[in-house]
Amino acid sequence: MQLRKLWEKVAEIDAYSISEARGTLMGIEGTAGRIYWEGVKESIGHKVESFGREHRGATDAVNSLLNYGYGILYSQVWGAVINAGLEPFAGFLHVDRPGKPSLVLDLVEEFRQPVVDRSVIAYVNLGIAIGMKDGLLDSETRKNIGDKVMERLLATESYQGKQYQIRSIVQMQARRLAAFLRGEGEYKAFSFKW
Repeated sequence: MQLRKLWEKVAEIDAYSISEARGTLMGIEGTAGRIYWEGVKESIGHKVESFGREHRGATDAVNSLLNYGYGILYSQVWGAVINAGLEPFAGFLHVDRPGKPSLVLDLVEEFRQPVVDRSVIAYVNLGIAIGMKDGLLDSETRKNIGDKVMERLLATESYQGKQYQIRSIVQMQARRLAAFLRGEGEYKAFSFKW
């Protein structure tokens, strides 16, 4: 219910450009993220000692799984962006900064939860051992979670009335974005059903 209300606030934003709307959008995203991660914590909290979302430099098991999975997803999205003829460093919502692949980060947002988060939540809830060595995932755990994320990328979902592998949907969304930027239609973010 809280997330739906936040979604409705997005539709109410009246701005001439993304630059004008960015602050408001990022604020809404931050609030939605906090609510989302509280829900994730509730669903896996009984399986791990503690969990709070940390990005870079995370040394706990769950955040390490998430960050590793996101790395796999980033590489898939990066390839799709390049194949679609787009510039990976010129984004919309993520601010352009030297060395930051802003467009890749923008497009990754559509696929984080259904590809990586779903894989990690299932991994933790199944009670699969998460091996850590010196604050990093051990090689067996990296292989296991890598396999789970790749299984999701190879899984099929409905897209425009047909079934496609998720990795193909990533590519189609990048091409759809390229077409939108050429003035050939609208762009609609892809959404999954959990």
